[in-house]
Amino acid sequence: MIKLQVIGNLGKDCTTNQVNSKTVLNFNVAHTEKFKDNQGNQKDKTTWVECAYWTDKTGIAPYLKKGTQVYAEGTPEVRTYPKNDGSQGVSLTLRVFSVQLLGSANRGDNNQGGGNSGGSWNDQATTAQSGGQSPAGESYEDAPF
Repeated sequence: MIKLQVIGNLGKDCTTNQVNSKTVLNFNVAHTEKFKDNQGNQKDKTTWVECAYWTDKTGIAPYLKKGTQVYAEGTPEVRTYPKNDGSQGVSLTLRVFSVQLLGSANRGDNNQGGGNSGGSWNDQATTAQSGGQSPAGESYEDAPF
């Protein structure tokens, strides 16, 4: 098995979809690497990873907002697609089996910066550490943090 680990920021808000009676959370993660070229000029290279998290644990979806830093782990899939100019495009997709919030989007809230500001969700179910209700009104008992 090949395992891919990605740390980056979400490029847009997560979407929740139903496919053949199964729930999938779709989001994309960007990582920008800064480097100097041969002439000493500062360059940026951004890599985008499309993520598909097939799960019935959708409690994390409201927290997967544009700009939020996340750690996602799963198995990679490379997909090809036809581009408008007739050439073949390639995209990297991650079939997620674990996702963890690392920081929030910088939107003036009290939860700015890094650190483990949220929780983690994975397909290997763990027990909740606290009871209560989430901001969305869902029970924390299903969330493994």
